[in-house]
Amino acid sequence: MAVLSRRSFLGSAFAASVCSRMAFAEQTRLRIGVTDWNLFLGAKTDAVSLAAKLGFDGIQVSFGRELVDGKLPTDNPEIISRYLDLARQFQIPIDGTCVDRLHDNGLKSDALAPKWVADSIRLTKALGVKVLLLPFFGRWALQTKPEMDYVADALRELGPEATKAGVILGLEDTISAEDNVRIMERSKSESVLVYYDVGNSFKAGFDPAKEIRWLGKDRICQFHLKDNPHFLGEGSIQFPPIVEAIREIGFAGFANLETDTPSKDLDADMRRNLNYIRNLVAKA
Repeated sequence: MAVLSRRSFLGSAFAASVCSRMAFAEQTRLRIGVTDWNLFLGAKTDAVSLAAKLGFDGIQVSFGRELVDGKLPTDNPEIISRYLDLARQFQIPIDGTCVDRLHDNGLKSDALAPKWVADSIRLTKALGVKVLLLPFFGRWALQTKPEMDYVADALRELGPEATKAGVILGLEDTISAEDNVRIMERSKSESVLVYYDVGNSFKAGFDPAKEIRWLGKDRICQFHLKDNPHFLGEGSIQFPPIVEAIREIGFAGFANLETDTPSKDLDADMRRNLNYIRNLVAKA
């Protein structure tokens, strides 16, 4: 057996150290994905290849709103298999899902909502995904304490199923960080976290950077970045302090662009917003 020289040993140790640091950086960096609905491909498998073509790190897919035989339109083994095949083919992860049927049957009061969440937990697990977004907007927006308590109690029932599946239920809404945490605590589930949308929070009058720091990395499962109808960095939201706050709390995971297409050129507008955020992340 050849004897490893001291120089060779130090060289190999250095290389291993560099590789280890690179692997760690890859695991802990902020990655930028995109929502399928902002690609105008909601609940469509073609969103996977388009997100990859545009250079995104991941794709957040929605399960659809128009029911098929009483089920969510993507609740089909062949469709789930197609998503998985495309993700492998184009080497892009499905980083999150969304039960957008809650725009029709809201979790704050509709008796049908828990079924759609339960079905979406199952589908999210089948896709090998960890984060499932639960939206609360329009007539289903949370406005009163009783409504928030109702949601928390519903999540207390759904939480064990999510935990068993290894799925996080992400709350995306227009209420404060403090109110979201109250829902999380009342739900008594480790699987209920905040899906922080900087555009929604800013529009509701909150300071995103301040709330992100207050919440910390352990209470946030994912982010949406947007300042619609503007390009990122050209509207009212200051993104440098937001990206800095995300860096400061040590968040590792995905931030998905939920951005409009101001020029009506989807590819160009998505790439423009993606490059803007990537440059900020690199500077941070």
